[in-house]
Amino acid sequence: MYKILIVEDDHNLGLMIKDILEFKGYDIILSKKPEVTIDILTDEDIDMVLMDKLMSGIDGTDICTQIRKTEEVYNTPILMMSALPDVEEECKAAGATDFIYKPFEIKLLQEKVKNILEISKDIPQS
Repeated sequence: MYKILIVEDDHNLGLMIKDILEFKGYDIILSKKPEVTIDILTDEDIDMVLMDKLMSGIDGTDICTQIRKTEEVYNTPILMMSALPDVEEECKAAGATDFIYKPFEIKLLQEKVKNILEISKDIPQS
């Protein structure tokens, strides 16, 4: 079973995404604290991160960049999301594997998560 870390400071949205992905059989860790993302990644066996761009004064692209610079977890797939217009390229430049705009269709979220995990399982892990 794949384990996904959701980093989302909007409690209700985080719970909704958690429920959607758990229904599909994923093991979910939900964090409202982006500043502990690296700690969770190094402590847990996380297969993918789903992260908002703007959270409680912290830019998710900064966290994404930190993940890419952390040797133990640099190749963890990251799906970033945002309701802000025109931020997809910024998120991908920071190292996001893929991006989804909010509000999103549930089916599209499920497809993106599945595709990212399918692709990443074929990539050798360090």
